[in-house]
Amino acid sequence: MKTKKKWIAFLTGVLLLVPFASVKAADEAKNEQDRLHNADAVMHEILNVPDNIPQDLLNRARCVIVMPSVLKAAFIVGGSYGRGAMVCRTGDDFSGHWGAPAMYALEGASVGFQIGGEATDFVFLVMNDRGANSLLHSKVKLGADISAAAGPVGRSGSADTDAYLRSEILSYSRARGAFAGISLEGSTLRPDDGANHNLYGRSINARDIVRGSEVPAPEAAQGLIALLDQASPKLNRS
Repeated sequence: MKTKKKWIAFLTGVLLLVPFASVKAADEAKNEQDRLHNADAVMHEILNVPDNIPQDLLNRARCVIVMPSVLKAAFIVGGSYGRGAMVCRTGDDFSGHWGAPAMYALEGASVGFQIGGEATDFVFLVMNDRGANSLLHSKVKLGADISAAAGPVGRSGSADTDAYLRSEILSYSRARGAFAGISLEGSTLRPDDGANHNLYGRSINARDIVRGSEVPAPEAAQGLIALLDQASPKLNRS
């Protein structure tokens, strides 16, 4: 009888926890959806300022990573700096339309990070296949595992310089309304597996999201994908 009562109490406790677990999962999914909406807003605003990302560089990019509202305080205390999303062109050679987003984290030390105390948006262009594949498989350190440089600005300006064409990642920042290239060497970018689980509702890695054609993009990502398709519908490898 005592054993039976214990089992009843245990099962009752489990059943009481189920609604809380469902609510927690829904809240976590909403957090990632909000990040995607924020990333869409950041890219929309950046692409509509006069001196933004050069068109020829955007056309050569295999992937775009957007980290909205990263706080400088995080850089002071260390730890996780920001969370955002990476959207890549589909196809075996990254030449198709822009696909489903994988969530990413920006972490690590960044010497000389001197943008004011308010929130800063970061945008990264992944410029070649090697850079994209490296990011899909593991954490990478900018300037060590993968070559990185501060990106040039000026939508109609030429970016055909050896420094930019050799770099696997070009990085940009926006703070206090100013958009500029910034060096984040020493920082790391990695797939955010927990955020991907929250967004897609199952365990799934960044490579399967980006390279797997069967993974549908969530509704919250449609605005960002449509914006990139409009801004740069075709890859230019030249």
